[in-house]
Amino acid sequence: MRLTERRPLLQVLKPYIFVFDGQLALIIFLILSLGTVTVYSAGIDFPGRVEDHLRNVLVAFVVMWIAAIIPPQSLMRVAVPLYTVGVALLIGVAAFGLVKKGARRWLNVGVVIQPSEIMKIAMPLMLAWFFQKREGMVRWQEFAIAALLLVIPVGLIAKQPDLGTAILVMAAGFYVIFLAGLSWKVLVGLVLAAAGSMPVVWSLMHDYQRNRIMTLIDPTTDPLGKGFHIIQSTIAIGSGGIPGKGWLKGTQAHLEFIPERTTDFIFAVFSEEFGLIGNSILLFLYLLLIGRGLYIAANAPSFFSRLLAGAVTLIFFTYAFVNMGMVSGILPVVGVPLPFMSYGGTALMTLGLGTGILMSIQRHRKLVQS
Repeated sequence: MRLTERRPLLQVLKPYIFVFDGQLALIIFLILSLGTVTVYSAGIDFPGRVEDHLRNVLVAFVVMWIAAIIPPQSLMRVAVPLYTVGVALLIGVAAFGLVKKGARRWLNVGVVIQPSEIMKIAMPLMLAWFFQKREGMVRWQEFAIAALLLVIPVGLIAKQPDLGTAILVMAAGFYVIFLAGLSWKVLVGLVLAAAGSMPVVWSLMHDYQRNRIMTLIDPTTDPLGKGFHIIQSTIAIGSGGIPGKGWLKGTQAHLEFIPERTTDFIFAVFSEEFGLIGNSILLFLYLLLIGRGLYIAANAPSFFSRLLAGAVTLIFFTYAFVNMGMVSGILPVVGVPLPFMSYGGTALMTLGLGTGILMSIQRHRKLVQS
């Protein structure tokens, strides 16, 4: 009677341990390291802030690991249920959500959650699944349906109001639609239509949203009020010069001139302390991150995974561009964190999930090839 040979433990566990893409993991580690150093400096007056940040990084790492194990085929199967649940929760927020600081963004389902965060991943998943089912026969009707699937959650999020998250979800869905083959002629038409509808959009905006745009145009009109954030952040960026003032030596941050300095405005703290040299390194790391993500997307084995990887990568670009733009005074101030730099639990988990999806696509491509 032959005994079944037992496989070595390492060989059994290998598919569940070595799941990370080495290049992508290294880039993320370097950005997280810069972020942790900056959070320590920015949050030195907030006891426990660094410990909380490290805990959030660990949770994001676990989420990344789980996502990297799940094959793209399984992600396809959860696309429709996740999108449906996300929209249902957004409707629940609109009906009986919790109100904090004038915004209705949270829902108590035993624990307090922010359903709009779910849509940052659910939206590209849903649209990538939708176009995968119609690969090779995508017509204008399909693009119209996809646009409707996108507009519904974006409208619900904008109504909360949460302009920053609405922009990110809109961008995530748009990237999938564009990568699915949206014509440049249609894109130009949409841009012209959007420009023509600006008076209507302006009338639908809340007062604080209009104030943000007017403050962007000339922050000196209210230097101690609505223009304070932009003025102080640009002073911090400029005062860093080429070499920076040095770690823990940023005056704008430590004299509490920079608002939200561990979250939305952490780029101002980093710029002041590490200067142009530090910013160049950070921008280079983001370029590497985006380049690696686009490489994974270009080599993905299926239409679904190509669309999903491309959209996730461009979401990272949107996070970084919008955050740096608003802190530098070239975009209105919206609540968008700097990816893998800003303090925050939910955003880090979302970013970790997106990175894990990229790693899953790359890992299973290699498994298919082997």
